[in-house]
Amino acid sequence: MEEKNKISKKIILYFIGIGLVSFLLGTLVMIIPEETGPEDNFCNVMVLSLNGVLATYLPPKSEDDSEMFYSSENVLAAIEKAENDPDVKGLILSINSPGGDIVAGEEIANALKAMKKPNVAVIRNMGASAAFLASSGADRVYASKLSDTVGIGVTMSYTDQTEKNRKEGLTFNQLSTGKFKDAGDPDKPLTEEEKLIFMIDLEKAHKIFVEEIAQNRNLKIEDVSKISTGRTYLGEEALNFGLIDEIGSIDTAVKYIESLTGEKAETCWY
Repeated sequence: MEEKNKISKKIILYFIGIGLVSFLLGTLVMIIPEETGPEDNFCNVMVLSLNGVLATYLPPKSEDDSEMFYSSENVLAAIEKAENDPDVKGLILSINSPGGDIVAGEEIANALKAMKKPNVAVIRNMGASAAFLASSGADRVYASKLSDTVGIGVTMSYTDQTEKNRKEGLTFNQLSTGKFKDAGDPDKPLTEEEKLIFMIDLEKAHKIFVEEIAQNRNLKIEDVSKISTGRTYLGEEALNFGLIDEIGSIDTAVKYIESLTGEKAETCWY
């Protein structure tokens, strides 16, 4: 009899254990949200997030802060996906970026200009420098009154470590072919000739930057040049300069696309 009671207790504990595990698993399923993407749910407006520093490609994961970067390669692939998907009627580029590689910004702007479907850029907290260049390729650009925008300028600044190295007893040994091969190396002083070369390149890049913004926004080059000091402007000022189309948000962009397509927007974030 005592043996039967032991067996009964074991069976009861077994079922209690199974029930507890099932409960915990069920709780985890409810707590952990299922990842969804454009493939999982129907949508006719793709919202593409651009958060972080722009680069043409993503640095290796082993590098510090690699997750803070956003590659134009991925953005271009998403734009192509939206363009080729018959269900997607329009695209919204949601921007939170201080800028980055100017080439990455140019690539995104050109991809937006090449789209046949309606596309809108929304500058949220910040869309400056290369990120602003990217936004300028969209059919329309929206921003909050408080958004940091524009920031047209180019930089190659770096920290000269020669004095630090001297104090630590380190000596720079120059081993390179080509007079300017190691120009800009932080472990050696920058000569006036090297500085002049870099400044010439920066001026050329700045000129192209201004020209592309002027072309994309249908503005006069001289008008854009006047405000191309590298500083950012709040959305309201950018609107006055003609650098954005309207003070607005993601909702504003959605309504704009709905007005063009005649369909109720179902958005998916990519």
